[in-house]
Amino acid sequence: MILFLNGAFGVGKTTVGHILRKRLTGSLLYNPEWTGSVLMRIPFNFQGSGTDDFQDIELWRKSVVGGIKFFRFFARKTLIVPMAFYRKDYFNEIVGDIRKFDNQLRIFCLTASFENILKRLEKRGEKIETGEDNWTIRKAKLCIESHEDESFGERINTNGKNAATVADEILTRLDNRA
Repeated sequence: MILFLNGAFGVGKTTVGHILRKRLTGSLLYNPEWTGSVLMRIPFNFQGSGTDDFQDIELWRKSVVGGIKFFRFFARKTLIVPMAFYRKDYFNEIVGDIRKFDNQLRIFCLTASFENILKRLEKRGEKIETGEDNWTIRKAKLCIESHEDESFGERINTNGKNAATVADEILTRLDNRA
């Protein structure tokens, strides 16, 4: 099974993913944002693309699917993939391609209020300036707004919950639909 954790920056996707990896025997965690960070640092080709978001790079979206396929081969049971999608077209493109080779895809969308996301980002050491020129804040707001749409995954409100509680809720939902 592939377990996709969608949600805004700072909502706790990666932290919850690490907890789930420890609790789900034979699971692996793969974060496609690692590849995106590398692509954005390449001084040629992509820098002239006019984007500040690697999700706009078609090669990155293809690498997500290829990376999931690769890591799925090594995960004995579950591959956990944390991602922050707010564009429905990119989300649908990647999810559609994943379903071509693994129909056991479960998608959860972790949500939280903007105030809680700001607190979590600050807690993890990010300097938060709330101006519109702050990339993380701008993208978090887009995610929060987009994730009102339930097609981005089964919603889990993380307000007032720690990561272990959110992981427990995901495991309960997985057990109930297994």
